[in-house]
Amino acid sequence: MPERVESESRKLLERLRHALAEGGEGQERLDKIVGLIASSMQTEVCSIYLFRDNETLELCATQGLAEESVHKTRLRLGEGLVGRVARTRRVINAADAPSARGFRYMPETGEERYSSFCGVPIQRLGDALGVLVVQSKDAREFSADEVYALEVVAMVLAEMTELGAFVGEGAALSARHQNPVLFRGSIAQEGASSGNVFLHEARVVVTNPISDDPDLELQRLRDAVEELRSSVDALLSGNRQMTTDQLEIFEAYRMFANSRSWMRRMEADISNGLTAEAAVEKEQSLARTRLNQAGDAYMRERLNDLDDLSNRLLRILTGQGKDTGADMPDNPILVARNIGPGELLDYGKKLRGIVLEEGSVGSHATVVARAWAIPLVINAKGITTEALNGDPILVDGDQGVVHLRPDEAVHAAFRDKLAMQTRAQERYASIRDEPALTQCGTKLGLYMNAGLLADLPSLEGSGALGVGLFRTELQFLIRSHMPKRSELSALYARVMKASGGKPIAFRTLDIGSDKVLPYMKPNDEPNPAMGWRAIRVGLDKPGILRMQLQALVRAANGGPLTVMFPFITLLSEYRAARAELDKVLAREKILGNPLPAPLNVGAMLETPSLGFAPDAFFKEVDFISVGGNDLKQFFYAADRENERVRRRYDTLNHSFLTFLQMVVKRCADAGTHLSFCGEDAGRPLEAVCLAACGFRSLSMRPASVGPVKHLLRRVDLTEVRAAMDDAWAKGDLSARDAVSRYLKNRL
Repeated sequence: MPERVESESRKLLERLRHALAEGGEGQERLDKIVGLIASSMQTEVCSIYLFRDNETLELCATQGLAEESVHKTRLRLGEGLVGRVARTRRVINAADAPSARGFRYMPETGEERYSSFCGVPIQRLGDALGVLVVQSKDAREFSADEVYALEVVAMVLAEMTELGAFVGEGAALSARHQNPVLFRGSIAQEGASSGNVFLHEARVVVTNPISDDPDLELQRLRDAVEELRSSVDALLSGNRQMTTDQLEIFEAYRMFANSRSWMRRMEADISNGLTAEAAVEKEQSLARTRLNQAGDAYMRERLNDLDDLSNRLLRILTGQGKDTGADMPDNPILVARNIGPGELLDYGKKLRGIVLEEGSVGSHATVVARAWAIPLVINAKGITTEALNGDPILVDGDQGVVHLRPDEAVHAAFRDKLAMQTRAQERYASIRDEPALTQCGTKLGLYMNAGLLADLPSLEGSGALGVGLFRTELQFLIRSHMPKRSELSALYARVMKASGGKPIAFRTLDIGSDKVLPYMKPNDEPNPAMGWRAIRVGLDKPGILRMQLQALVRAANGGPLTVMFPFITLLSEYRAARAELDKVLAREKILGNPLPAPLNVGAMLETPSLGFAPDAFFKEVDFISVGGNDLKQFFYAADRENERVRRRYDTLNHSFLTFLQMVVKRCADAGTHLSFCGEDAGRPLEAVCLAACGFRSLSMRPASVGPVKHLLRRVDLTEVRAAMDDAWAKGDLSARDAVSRYLKNRL
């Protein structure tokens, strides 16, 4: 063991630089590197294993093991000590490797002669690339300094792999970011789109990880960190409108930026031969591994803070800033880890699709994507580290699948799918102005959902009769502060004007659960979907509710106005909300402002409890809108953001449809208008079944109006009802198969 590992580490990195500068094929470079590491670390063996696919490691170069085992020895993820390092992303340092847990003897390598083993993960920003291994005959545990030196070298290997320094024959040495990759995520918005990747925040690639002048790199790091600290301090002192939560986030940034241990580790990395950028990225990768494996949820959440801070520091060091200089490609498909509604709206409707590593079916991005009718796939793990700006990409929002850099066979099949969709849209356009009239003579009203002024042009093109749900919370979510009443009133007036006289149902503020205002402190609730949200917030903070109602009344300016209150669970809640509206009307009358006429006030039925409300409720409301998305999750006790359970339950299940039919009957008996609003209203099969159950008004995303109308005009609801009744008589739990067979035979 050398007396000064730090010095030897720097010498090794310098030798690596020269070896890489000499050029040569990828295999030749790897062979040189394992020899250099073995001699520097004074070990008999040095080996590099790289992933050939997500589950398989391949021995790609070795000094000390049998040469014939290169590219032949393979390990599954988790298999042997090497596989354990790759799976856990943690160092294994064993003085007696054969007795260590998980050891696997590989006779083709001749490794039985070696006792000590030290394996270090080769990883880049959470992306596992392989494992670096050293072994010795002597039974000894490698020192902390030696392990540290190996981690520094592994980081350089990761950057060189990212830059394509080891490209050669075989899957393990294939060039990165070139092969087709399939990502399976979750469906957030249906539809299919073909285009090119546009990264919301392009990665900073470290092109030269080995430094020429450590003193210069240390100064560059210190200057950049000082600039980072100053920018965080300026944000904290200059923005007096920050909420407590925003302040906590930036205080976390300040804590990390002023962390002495973080700074010491990066300075040590530079002293051992890394550039400032490489030192930042090395610590970011190691921190990702530690925090991702932490049992404390709070610590795992801090990963995002550290990632953001590290990325800010990298951009300062490279002079890149947030603007990478990359032009938005043709047919852009946005790829991001996550994104807020304001940032998404900045891109406008030029996007052809969205793919997120995180996100949820109820997220703000999902609401905007649905309003724009563009496909959205969420939970596509790993795509931000694999995708490059401009890469061809196919987004299948119907299946929750993303094809990155697809081969020609996949592309051809996708083109066929898009062509079929285009032909279908042409058919839908031809019936845009026709009524949704079934073969049995039943006429339905089809409406669209909206949440932005920019959505209103779709009203004419979709053929919708009006807006069955206007989400007012988007205007609150995209701002950093509470909007003023005058601002809201002006906006609502523009929305009413843009509707061209068609009716619009304004849903009052529906916040809470997954929709948290950036300037309101969220409540730490174990189950926010069933917590303080929607009308509960409005009744507890009546000033906000009254301010919004005043804005709506003034926007109507004596014309028609339709208001509906969300998440009403009890008659008493509706009466309390209606009382707030009556106060507003009385106040406006005193002020001499015109009152809306006609005024329709309704409620959203989103919990089973409201279906069993007293008869007085059904008589007092002017209309009821069934909020299908929330109702289904509460009816089945299945969180609609939980992929494990949300798709387990069918809308066309007998129990759910029986409940809906009860609501239909109660509204009919009371003479109260009823509509169904939600994802299922926009699915043709489900829409036909809802119509057969008695719903005569459906509200959906604009792009769904055409497909739903097309099918409704071709069916006889009495026959659909007969197919459903036949399914119940046979004991079927769902009407889906029976109605699908009927439609197939009839159409």
